[in-house]
Amino acid sequence: MKQLIRVVIADDHPIVREGLRLILEKAGDMALVGEAADGVTALQQVEEARPDVVLMDLRMPGMEGLEAIRRIRRAWPQVGVLILTTFSEDELMIRGLRAGALGYLLKGSDLEVLLQAIRTAARGEALRQPEIMERVLAHAEQAFAPQSIPSPQQRYALLTERERDILVGVARGERSKEIAARLGLSDRTVHAYLTTIYNKLGVDSRAAAVAVAMERGILPSRPHEGTSRENK
Repeated sequence: MKQLIRVVIADDHPIVREGLRLILEKAGDMALVGEAADGVTALQQVEEARPDVVLMDLRMPGMEGLEAIRRIRRAWPQVGVLILTTFSEDELMIRGLRAGALGYLLKGSDLEVLLQAIRTAARGEALRQPEIMERVLAHAEQAFAPQSIPSPQQRYALLTERERDILVGVARGERSKEIAARLGLSDRTVHAYLTTIYNKLGVDSRAAAVAVAMERGILPSRPHEGTSRENK
């Protein structure tokens, strides 16, 4: 029998939890193993149930979702966290990605979008969401006042040209094998580069790496513009 994907829901709105519960019950390959209305309870549920995926609201009473994500990533790094958000929470969403969330879901997302996101997170993979990049870009452009924009030397000194090429591919939503084929590298080499990029940026996921790089001006204003001509 195929093992069910174990899910914890953390949201302070009972109606949201009820709707998600009904969806999971009908999915066939998922099981709801815990619910929480605040961050502290969410941590307790994760510790007790050891789920595969947590659906995490960012605004909750007491300990908010952002701090709960940080603690889950530290204590249970194998657990995939997906942010539950609205269109008005760009700054919190970006901070959640930096904290280690694998992606985000808009409340009210289509059924199949929700289920596929949970399945992807259960495999430990970041969601391929190009719209994230547009929202991160818009937020980054607002965050940098003209006098605080770093120089090109400051932006690019952190990563090598090859590392930026790889990160551009990540921002486009390319998989490791696609990046490897484009740059003439092996999958193993791409994974090694990604590890180095994560260490340099102080993150542990693709989504977080792109969010941090865009905030710091390391990635170009549009990812397709940042591919180097170097092919070695």
